[in-house]
Amino acid sequence: MEKILARGAEAIITQQDSTVIKERIKKSYRIPTLDEKLRKQRTKKEAILLKKAYNLIPVPKIIKESKYSIVLELIEGKKLSENLEFLPNSLLICEQIGKNIALLHDSNIIHGDLTTSNMILKQDKVFFIDFGLGFESSSVEDKAVDLHLLKQALEAKHFQNFKEYFEYILKGYKQSKNYSAVIKQLEKVEKRGRYKKSY
Repeated sequence: MEKILARGAEAIITQQDSTVIKERIKKSYRIPTLDEKLRKQRTKKEAILLKKAYNLIPVPKIIKESKYSIVLELIEGKKLSENLEFLPNSLLICEQIGKNIALLHDSNIIHGDLTTSNMILKQDKVFFIDFGLGFESSSVEDKAVDLHLLKQALEAKHFQNFKEYFEYILKGYKQSKNYSAVIKQLEKVEKRGRYKKSY
């Protein structure tokens, strides 16, 4: 039986038995040939990132891929956006998140949408999902922005504990070979954000 899990601007995500299908949908406002090209490119790019990430951190395994869709294994666990505050080991989980990000960044993978909605806890392992906005980059700026977006997402979703959570994420991130450079850049990114707000 098929069940719709999410419907985004780019894709529909459905569950079919023990698999998740992410299908990029047609956009009627785009020229058909351009639409096909974009959907194909984005699907391929996400599949490449997932395969690369699979060898580094817990992510869903790709079962099958086609032009516009990816079939993934279903990760049955707790979505961190809904459960992080209620877990007794929440700080250790945040540290694990930081370690996962460090492993991705050291392999030049930028997730692009680091939020607790895209993280699932299964048997003490944090799985990262949805690499749809991800890309490859060795840029310290891109890595700092990835962390900055996560900090903003934590503040929005887990306001009471976000400072402590982010502190432990950075504790885990310390294992990154570019830790100092990324944190330095993160401070610059945050200053830019504050300037824009006050302006």
